[in-house]
Amino acid sequence: MPKTKAQQIMAHRDTRSPEEVTQSILDIAAEFEPYIIRQRRHFHKHPELSLQEVRTTSDIAGQLDAMNIPYERPLKTGLVATVRGTAPDAYREDGTPRKRLLMRADIDALPVTERTNEEFVSVNEGCMHACGHDCHIAMMLGALQVLRHMTDDIHGEIRVVFQPSEENGSGARMMCETGVCDDVDGAFAMHIWSEVDAGTISCEPGPRMANTDWFRVDVHGTSCHGAMPQRGSDAVMVAAEIVNALQTIVSRELSPYEPAVVTVGKLHAGTARNVIAGEAHLEGTVRTYSDATHELMPALIERIAVHTAQAHGAEAELSDYTIANYKVENEPEASERCRRAVLKTLGSEGEGHYRGTMSGEDFSEYLRRVPGVLAFVGCRNAQIGATFAQHSCYYKVDESVLAKGSAVAAQYAIDFLAEPTRDELDGPLVKRVAEKNPELADTLRGARAATVGAHHALRDAREARATAARELHDARHGK
Repeated sequence: MPKTKAQQIMAHRDTRSPEEVTQSILDIAAEFEPYIIRQRRHFHKHPELSLQEVRTTSDIAGQLDAMNIPYERPLKTGLVATVRGTAPDAYREDGTPRKRLLMRADIDALPVTERTNEEFVSVNEGCMHACGHDCHIAMMLGALQVLRHMTDDIHGEIRVVFQPSEENGSGARMMCETGVCDDVDGAFAMHIWSEVDAGTISCEPGPRMANTDWFRVDVHGTSCHGAMPQRGSDAVMVAAEIVNALQTIVSRELSPYEPAVVTVGKLHAGTARNVIAGEAHLEGTVRTYSDATHELMPALIERIAVHTAQAHGAEAELSDYTIANYKVENEPEASERCRRAVLKTLGSEGEGHYRGTMSGEDFSEYLRRVPGVLAFVGCRNAQIGATFAQHSCYYKVDESVLAKGSAVAAQYAIDFLAEPTRDELDGPLVKRVAEKNPELADTLRGARAATVGAHHALRDAREARATAARELHDARHGK
């Protein structure tokens, strides 16, 4: 029986050049594209809410078993798989990997009733993968199919976290508390995104997703007859005034150059239509990028709520302020590595550009512990109706992007683990300097990094010049 392309690549034992590595990744990803799409549709059809991902976890485990990839279940739902490289230098003499990369895919769905006409529409009423986590599972399984056939090109170890409960902001923290970030050198994740064009991937450095906070304000008035409002203090009216006043935080308290959102999504009050309500409460969310603004928000909300209520003869208190997620901030070096992975696998036309979003993501919990990058995988395609926002009941994706995401993830992993470790970069000289003068060692490292950056810039310029020359040649010869 003839071998598949993936099996041929796996059986090839000679050292591959970087170009051959990329071509192998693309060949395997293309071979497994039907598998990736099939997995996405399966998980889309059977969504499960946060911390209820029992079948999802079991089905992922079944796929890993079929790939002979070992895994552990540190939580009730979700799991952690391990891909061990077989490159000669993948492990040290003591058995520890020379480098380890964490890759994350979230697996939970949303309490949304699906209104698409897909043949694989959710069979769980009131539950839908409306944020693309089904795609995240499928892309990561696709990346694992690539990586398991290319272990000779993996110079270390890959820890793949299939994480539950991203939508309620608790899953990443729970996983981190189990130790998944221990002895990890970097982190990588992808998020399918409806505001980025299909076929492109955005991985710019800096803040990409916002600090996400939740708050609740309780209003205490005095109830009375609806026909005698002068006898009480109307909690409904006071709560409404607080909602309006909170909007002045963004418009008047903060600089126009500071992105921020204050949204009140719930307001509850009253017991009858002819009774002035004595109690009310409102709940909302705050989104920020700036650390200073993030720290300032609770005091601003409390001050406005308390004094607005007092002005109307009532009382208010900020009864809850919870930091759900910190901002997702891509480390510059990781972003550049991801950008190069995109260019290698998808070409220049695959490089997407996106300003970032005020939405939140608990991948930030990993990035608070290790440097890394979150890549937005574009899925917007108006021709097939894939234009609806995340969390919409009509949410659709262009499935042709999934294998591309798998290829970029695999390229990133192989590239990351092929790079020198800090000890290897330092060498004996910097290592000796660091023992006596850490600041001087950092200066030496910075100089070395600047040299590498200049080298990369020069290479980019040469590639751009060569591309321009080819295009000019083709234009002259009518190609």
